[in-house]
Amino acid sequence: MAQQVRGVIAPGKNEPVRVETIVVPDPGPGEAVVTVQACGVCHTDLHYKQGGINDDFPFLLGHEAAGVVESVGEGVTEVAPGDFVVLNWRAVCGACRACLRGRPQYCFNTHNARQKMTLTDGTELSPALGIGAFAEKTLVAAGQCTKVDPSVSPAVAGLLGCGVMAGIGAAINTGQVGRGDSVAVIGCGGVGDAAVVGARLAGAARIIAVDIDDRKLETARSMGATHTVNSRSTDPVEAIRELTGGFGADVVIEAVGRPETYKQAFYARDLAGTVVLVGVPTPEMKLELPLIDVFGRGGSLKSSWYGDCLPSRDFPMLIDLHQQGRIDLAAFVTETIGLGDVEKAFARMHEGDVLRSVVVF
Repeated sequence: MAQQVRGVIAPGKNEPVRVETIVVPDPGPGEAVVTVQACGVCHTDLHYKQGGINDDFPFLLGHEAAGVVESVGEGVTEVAPGDFVVLNWRAVCGACRACLRGRPQYCFNTHNARQKMTLTDGTELSPALGIGAFAEKTLVAAGQCTKVDPSVSPAVAGLLGCGVMAGIGAAINTGQVGRGDSVAVIGCGGVGDAAVVGARLAGAARIIAVDIDDRKLETARSMGATHTVNSRSTDPVEAIRELTGGFGADVVIEAVGRPETYKQAFYARDLAGTVVLVGVPTPEMKLELPLIDVFGRGGSLKSSWYGDCLPSRDFPMLIDLHQQGRIDLAAFVTETIGLGDVEKAFARMHEGDVLRSVVVF
């Protein structure tokens, strides 16, 4: 039978979030109920609250999560009750044209649970990225559950559900950073710092972190950046070129999602270099570039969807690397908080005080 749990909702555009009683139905065919153990406070949740994604209020926020499968619906074979899982927001269908061409990371038919979670008065909730994990329990499509080593901390594992995977994947999967490459990362929040970690893991020789906040630059250096540039006082394009022999970086990862910083990334890359956009723009943003420069510089302009990851492949691999001490995912957890602290966490995020606040249950 349906269960009632506590969850954090965004009731309307720019309204403060609040903790409400959420009704979670029993899982139907292809669905799973997960007991959430930890969920990171991601900038995408703030976008939802601000109406920057869509206006399907009220939203059940939270999506960067890990927990234990409580129950599954008919036909579910990939997970079972008791499995420790990281939730992902791109459940691969296995049947679309991308999947059939062997590119499931680009699946065009990703899916969520069919049933809706509601408030106690029956108001349907829109779960953030199809997950809604600022709640003690949540209903998802079973394909959104990825089993990983249960010995890892849930607060650490859950980060792979969005920001950390997006950044590491932008470097490794989308940018295909190679040994000896030069890499610049513009924007050193959680995603940008994860891109620094990914570039280091891939063997980049020079990793240049760019931001307007010296605190963030210091954190990026601790994550593996070899050089830092404060773009508030220095032209980042010229600085990146100077640090790369006058040529520009082989790969530039834009982790802000603004036209101004994208142009910086475009002109800071080497000829035939690669630009990776992993920062999320808002719908009204426009970009204008001289077409002759797009043609004349060659190379690749790429967008990174969720780090172009395949959760079943990448999540267990990154957890293993963390357990081996080769990457430090725990370094992204600035603080752990309760459900009632999410609004304060948004304020701290806006001020640049945290990499990740993580709600723990």
